Amino acid sequence: MFGGLSRFFLVSLTTCISSLWLAALPVRADQSKVWQALLSGGHVALIRHAVAPGTGDPSGFRIGDCSTQRNLSTEGRAQAGLIGDLFRRNGIASADVYTSQWCRCRDTAQLLKLGTPADLPVLNSFFGAWRNSGPQTKELRAWLRNRSKPGPAVLVTHQVNITELTGVYPASGEIVVISMSQAGEVTVTGTIRTD
Repeated sequence: MFGGLSRFFLVSLTTCISSLWLAALPVRADQSKVWQALLSGGHVALIRHAVAPGTGDPSGFRIGDCSTQRNLSTEGRAQAGLIGDLFRRNGIASADVYTSQWCRCRDTAQLLKLGTPADLPVLNSFFGAWRNSGPQTKELRAWLRNRSKPGPAVLVTHQVNITELTGVYPASGEIVVISMSQAGEVTVTGTIRTD
């Protein structure tokens, strides 16, 4: 009797934990629905910069000096071009493009060929300055809430920024489509892998 009850409890606990774990996974909605949402307005595409080998930035990093930074690899440059092609194949030939000031993000944004990228410092990485994560994410939420342009928006940024805002841990070049309520609540519509 006790063995059967223990086994039942263990199976129930495992099922419960599995359900909670699955609920925490990023939304992988049908891609056509994600593209439709982006086309319909009220949604924004966050893109983690394309492949740039390594983690963080070297000591001596300086904004505006790509020789002091981690940069896109040949694979990353090709990936960025393919991401732009993916947007065009799904009906988005142009967009308002905003980028972190880091070279790997700026290069990704330019290689998308969806529009002239504008620097948006709130998208800059806080990987080496975690104290900035809260204030910077709050500022990004305000920017998203107050954005009034009707067309699609593409924001090229870093993994830490996307994760802090959405809870999604994106791969290099992954697209995370979100909507933002007036109350500042972010809803992840879905994600699109591009690797």
